[in-house]
Amino acid sequence: MRRLWHIRRSLTSESATTLVHAFVTSRVDYCGVVFAGALKIITNKLQQVLNSAARVVSGTRKFDRGLRQLVHTELHWLDVPERVKYKLGVITRRCLYGSAPRYLAACFVPVSTTASRQHLRSAAGHQLVVIPSHRLTT
Repeated sequence: MRRLWHIRRSLTSESATTLVHAFVTSRVDYCGVVFAGALKIITNKLQQVLNSAARVVSGTRKFDRGLRQLVHTELHWLDVPERVKYKLGVITRRCLYGSAPRYLAACFVPVSTTASRQHLRSAAGHQLVVIPSHRLTT
């Protein structure tokens, strides 16, 4: 982020936005589903990274007002918890409609397709089977 900030003056706004998307937001989104249900401390650190990326794109300083409005209205970025929820929804949709890899789609099984659970109320509610977590010993 510091390197981008130093060269910001010599870039156009479009090129600065492209660089921020290439180097920062793609890394924040990478494995973002892992942070589903994570501690607020972790998501706050990622939110700080996104805020500084928005400052680089817009050319504002750290204590300038209106950063939240800039992020939402002009850049059309979501906050980190909303990004995680969105990515989780996209992955779930891809798994249910068959456009995700098999190993991932095996984790998303509708209750209505499981023979032993078809009579449950959750089968009519379009819910998914929760796969039990495994404990590994080291």
